[in-house]
Amino acid sequence: MDEHASPGARHRQPVPRRVRVTARVALLAVAALLLTTACRAPDGAVTDDRASAPASPGPSPYGVVFLGPGDCSSRGPEIREVFCRSEKAVATVLARHLGTPSSGPPCPDATDFVLHVSETGTGARSRLTTGYACMRNLEPPHPGDPGRGGGPLTVVGDCVTASRAGEVTETACADTGGRAPRYRVESAVQRRAQCPGTTDLFVALGGDRPVGCARRSPGE
Repeated sequence: MDEHASPGARHRQPVPRRVRVTARVALLAVAALLLTTACRAPDGAVTDDRASAPASPGPSPYGVVFLGPGDCSSRGPEIREVFCRSEKAVATVLARHLGTPSSGPPCPDATDFVLHVSETGTGARSRLTTGYACMRNLEPPHPGDPGRGGGPLTVVGDCVTASRAGEVTETACADTGGRAPRYRVESAVQRRAQCPGTTDLFVALGGDRPVGCARRSPGE
């Protein structure tokens, strides 16, 4: 668009053309600013991985929010944000929240593990500088799936063992090596009174239905 001219050139472009170019550049700059603002993902939004579910809402623009919803991470001593199509990508962000898991919103049931995020210094790219990311592996295994015996959450379909102190520990439903009685969480309700009469154990789940109604597994 710009024709180069030496300092001594006599020819000048007509003024109207220069005005039209300036206005067009200004409009493009405003449009770019609006697009950048619109692409920012809201706090705590849940999206699917961009590679496996292209029809769902896409990830936050790369580099705008560190490990924002839909972004992907590597794994190792120092976890980094990477493109989801990269061979280094191993997990995707299901949700991103401020604060701590104990005080903030619960992670989705499909969460395999939780990353505690702390981004400091002049390179911090957003206000989501400290918080946690709810992660799911891009490929199996998925310890957060019901009955797998892992993951940060206890959900319907999980199995637990109970101790005399009233504490429960999640265990794989297929594991038959434990000696402690095993229970399976059959449903989740808001209050204990809503559990079926056949309930053998109440399990704290969290969320909007914080009470798990568990029954003793057959053979235990």
